[in-house]
Amino acid sequence: MPDLLIHSMAEFSDLILTGLAITDAREIVEIGAEFGGMSKLLADHASAVDGSLTSIDPSVKPEFAAWAAANPATRHIAQPSLVALDHVGPADAWLVDGDHNWFTVYHELHRIDAICREHGRPLLVFLHDIGWPSGRRDMYYAPDAIPTDYRHAYDYGGGAVPESNALLPRGGFRGNGQFAFACHEGGPRNGVLCAVEDFIADLLGNGRTLAFAEINAVFGLGVLFSEDAPWSEALGQHLLPFHQNPLLATLERNRLANYLRVIELQEAGLPA
Repeated sequence: MPDLLIHSMAEFSDLILTGLAITDAREIVEIGAEFGGMSKLLADHASAVDGSLTSIDPSVKPEFAAWAAANPATRHIAQPSLVALDHVGPADAWLVDGDHNWFTVYHELHRIDAICREHGRPLLVFLHDIGWPSGRRDMYYAPDAIPTDYRHAYDYGGGAVPESNALLPRGGFRGNGQFAFACHEGGPRNGVLCAVEDFIADLLGNGRTLAFAEINAVFGLGVLFSEDAPWSEALGQHLLPFHQNPLLATLERNRLANYLRVIELQEAGLPA
């Protein structure tokens, strides 16, 4: 991942932290710590409100594990999310930024919802990567962990580019051996945004409605929350200027074009 190109959920930190303040979120669960950039901000928030942060990630840098162990407001669970969620207690807010594929996200959302219902808490989930490239195309860190019936054909070497169903043998956004993309984009059970839509449809079929804000920037941020929560209207007003904002969408398309161009230059050994 080129360091000079923004890509992290932490780019939304002001929006997320304000959302946590609006909803009086104290107990927070984060799925996917990456390098801990967002984790440290969440831990600071939790400490300030006498709350806690639970971070779920099976593979973190030693520096992050040491930081989490030394931070009294933070608990790190080094397990895959669908295992760890069986042992996580109630929370006021959830951040989902782990494995960006339909199977994982869909089941994460259902387990989070079950935990919230069991403990009588409204649903509040911030999800990264609802936009391109993983919104409509599965990405797998560990393909073998996905049941065969839910796993698309995948490729560790192919590169994704916008508006192309096929992966490219050269160029594009690629995992370089760290992750694989589904070989095709779109269709059923494919991608993070598809998982969110299917989850919302499941709840609607049971007579429940959720609000969902889509923020088209830095690979996309989704905010999913209970419409009947006491803070729902205030949170909605906070998110409304960003929801499906056409200017942000235009800027994101431009950012992605520049992002892919920098990757192309770097792969060619040229200065970016």
